Amino acid sequence: MLDAVRPLPADPILGLIGAYQRDPNPDKVDLGAGVYRDRSGTTPIFEAVQAAERSLLASETTKSYVAPPGDPAFIRGVIDQLLGTDHPAVTDVRVGAVQAPGGCGALRLGAELIQRLRPGTPLWVSTPTWPNHEPLLGDAGLKIHAYPYYDHDAHAIDFDAMHATLAQRGPDDVVLLHGCCHNPCGADLTHAQWDAIGDLALERGFTPFIDIAYHGLGDGLDDDGYGVRTFAGRLPELLIAYSCSKNFGLYRERAGLVCAVTPSTETASAARTQLNSIARGIYSMPPAHGAAIVGRILADDKLTASWRDELDAMRGRLLDIRRVFAEAMAHRGADFGFIADERGLFSFLGISPEQVEQLRDHYSVYLVGSSRINVAGITEDNVEYLADAVAAVLDV
Repeated sequence: MLDAVRPLPADPILGLIGAYQRDPNPDKVDLGAGVYRDRSGTTPIFEAVQAAERSLLASETTKSYVAPPGDPAFIRGVIDQLLGTDHPAVTDVRVGAVQAPGGCGALRLGAELIQRLRPGTPLWVSTPTWPNHEPLLGDAGLKIHAYPYYDHDAHAIDFDAMHATLAQRGPDDVVLLHGCCHNPCGADLTHAQWDAIGDLALERGFTPFIDIAYHGLGDGLDDDGYGVRTFAGRLPELLIAYSCSKNFGLYRERAGLVCAVTPSTETASAARTQLNSIARGIYSMPPAHGAAIVGRILADDKLTASWRDELDAMRGRLLDIRRVFAEAMAHRGADFGFIADERGLFSFLGISPEQVEQLRDHYSVYLVGSSRINVAGITEDNVEYLADAVAAVLDV
């Protein structure tokens, strides 16, 4: 059988990483890899994470499996952080949640639950969306369709087109929404737009599936969770995939959570049993370390305060560097104000694939062909060089 196997093309972002590492140019700039980095180029470990990890290692007495649903402190902490302890879905015990291997695992468990309950369900994703959404969700058997979202020419959400498309969806449809810090465009729904999509979900009966992978990196924990909290309070059902990779810096530890918000305590419990069964058939038991760290942080007021301060600093750096880059481009006669208005790690520069190649070949500036950049790769030390390079390929 294996003598017929054929290699697949390399992942474009992994290829970029390799090319960047081989480039001898001391001024090279990496805007491709999708992780947070500080001004030194390091993806730091939170002090709160280190403190919780020390406490965990000092008290841990076994490496036996955790229960299939996962770490109770982690599950409770994330739900309380996202929805609030007094949210009706929480107080009415209408949330069935299971720990997952990162946000990717949470997305896949949610997709498998949908497929188990209604095989071949149409699932609608934004144009554009994170490239891994389609294989993660589609490989479960769901039928992937696209709704309009980002207008590249206007550098803004085309909300009228999005609304018109979703107004045609019905009870047989699931709609994937980015909770905040849209990947890859960085353009987020306003509160009023979230409310309008919630009205549509109530009227038309489709089920929202919210992927919230950057909670706290947009406008803060409260604002970033608006759509999730509002939908969980207004709608009879909702799926949520939550990742702790970015906002806790736990990328390699794979700490995620899938939640089913349902009409009743009984259906929430039933959904949890189904998710447990699906997890058992895919990977059996969840990884423990990352979730245990998050659970300890969120159960300790001092660690929670420390984590929030560090998260605020990360968000502040992203907002500041967006503004600094936009100002640097304005000084060169180019309007990139939309970069300052967007949120999270990602935005599109809005340049052509040929100009992306020019940036790489002539200036050692690395980004994917769509012109999506990770703004965390911009620093106070390289922003002027980057602005000169972009202005040069734009010929401004």
